[in-house]
Amino acid sequence: MPLFVEAIFISIAMLLAFFAAFFLIFLLALFLSPIERSLSKFIWDHTTPPAPTPTPVKTTFKDFSRKHNM
Repeated sequence: MPLFVEAIFISIAMLLAFFAAFFLIFLLALFLSPIERSLSKFIWDHTTPPAPTPTPVKTTFKDFSRKHNM
């Protein structure tokens, strides 16, 4: 086989191998993305402190009547 045919064949084979490896890594990432998303949500939920509960405001009947008599 002539040298230039071998060089073209080897170049095409290397390009196909590169794109096949890229495609397999892409499929692996696509397959693992739901697992990564759920792990990320789990970690963020457990590292954030719980929200403080709002304290009730004590009002009197006079405050209520002042607000609602306008």
